[in-house]
Amino acid sequence: MTKLRIRDAARYLGVSDDTVRRLVDGGTFTRAVDASGRTVVDGRELAAHIRGRGEQLDDPSGTRSSARNRFVGIVTALTVDGVMAQVELQSGPHRVVSLMSAEAVHELGLEVGTVAVASVKATMVSVEVPAEPAP
Repeated sequence: MTKLRIRDAARYLGVSDDTVRRLVDGGTFTRAVDASGRTVVDGRELAAHIRGRGEQLDDPSGTRSSARNRFVGIVTALTVDGVMAQVELQSGPHRVVSLMSAEAVHELGLEVGTVAVASVKATMVSVEVPAEPAP
């Protein structure tokens, strides 16, 4: 199960460390302690909290990429069935769904609460407008 330090949880929520501590004290997140004695929160609880808030996260990868459509988020749902898997990522107000091999899920260590970056490369983008334009 993914456990995140207070400072990391704060970064992904876009709030201060003290705010996360208040959320822990208030019962929003369950307090746990890691092997080093630091307070940590459950990634699943953080994922559920973020899913309802819909705010953009900072890119934790530190890599440079030519991909312009990158969505940083928290894995909020994961279905692994045989050789394939469906991964749902909440990135701010956006829900990104990816189909990949079960092997890739295991190699990446993906689980609900994991911080991940989805890169999207598309050759076609569809734009829609309302049926009747506003006056």
